[in-house]
Amino acid sequence: MRIPWPKSLSSLMLFGLALIAGPLLFAVVDAVIQIRGLTQSSERLVVEGVQTTRLTQTLFADIRSLERTVRLYQIMGNAALLDSYRTNDQALATTRNQLAAMLNDDSTRKILADFAAMHDEVAKAVSATSPNSTAFAGVLTRIERLNDLANDIRDNGNRQIDVRLADMQRQTAGTQKRLFWQSALLIPLTLIAILALTLSLGRPLRAIDRAISELGRGTFSRAIEVSGPRDLERLGAQLEWLRLRLLDLAQERNRFLRHMSHELKTPLANIREGAELLMDGAVGPLDNAQREVVAILRDNGIKLHRLIENLLSFSAWQKESVGLDLSEFRLRPLVKQVLEAQQLTVVSQRVRLEVKVDDLMLRADRGKVRLIIENLLSNAIKYSPKGGTVYLHAAKQ
Repeated sequence: MRIPWPKSLSSLMLFGLALIAGPLLFAVVDAVIQIRGLTQSSERLVVEGVQTTRLTQTLFADIRSLERTVRLYQIMGNAALLDSYRTNDQALATTRNQLAAMLNDDSTRKILADFAAMHDEVAKAVSATSPNSTAFAGVLTRIERLNDLANDIRDNGNRQIDVRLADMQRQTAGTQKRLFWQSALLIPLTLIAILALTLSLGRPLRAIDRAISELGRGTFSRAIEVSGPRDLERLGAQLEWLRLRLLDLAQERNRFLRHMSHELKTPLANIREGAELLMDGAVGPLDNAQREVVAILRDNGIKLHRLIENLLSFSAWQKESVGLDLSEFRLRPLVKQVLEAQQLTVVSQRVRLEVKVDDLMLRADRGKVRLIIENLLSNAIKYSPKGGTVYLHAAKQ
């Protein structure tokens, strides 16, 4: 039979809580029941031990009272002492019956039966024998026998208490052993349950965290798949929808940039070609003022062309879904190439370059490093005042 696994996050949390707390709660309840049973057994043993001790002491006291009354009756021969004897005899019978109700093992019952028989013989002898006769001495002998039997009853009672105490100790040891093994079993089971719950929640949460990080970095190539509770799966599906939506928007933006860049290139090429023709004197000679205007037109055409190229490079970089194309290269030649490409812009802006680049060996994406340097240098030249200085320094730190 397959156990149904919780589908929602709330049901999974409740299931995990029950899975973790259930065995622990069972262990606590079982321990309480076991300890309560031991406590009740201990209380009964103590109460019965005290009662047995008290009754055996009372039994000896009743026998002594009975013996004292019989001896007085033997010496004085006063019939009034028989009433005192009967009172003591009744007290002894009551104590004997109470002990018989408490001490119910076979050997003690046999001793109590012998005690009762001897007690009856004493009562009959006292009633039937004259205190002055020599036969009355047999009554005292029987009372001595009652003392011996009382000692046996006391010893049996103590042995019975000792046996029950040993049983209690064994029961206590068994309970301790049971609770130990129960704890030893429940601790790893609880840890396994915690680990299972952590994995059940951790795997989809890590997938969601990774998906959000990739969306934040603009990486839309990997599909988002979240498996786990239904709530987290729905969240994963929404993130996948967001990824596809962002991917569509990025593709639309790149298509728009490429289209606009190509659309701008054609009229820009015509403008640059016309400026070059004017500079070459194809339509006639130019005076200095006209030549200066044409030079400005040509230089700005070159600048606009470079901006469009940068826009296309940025679009291509955004389109790439792969990682960095790492390689080792020297920084100084790369900077030199960028400076040569920007030379016309530098001249047209009338700025001065101060370049101090160490001959460093880098391990990076050469194309992206070039694009970064081009953008930085282009912005610096663009926003520098006429006759200003642009500093380009690179050194190892």
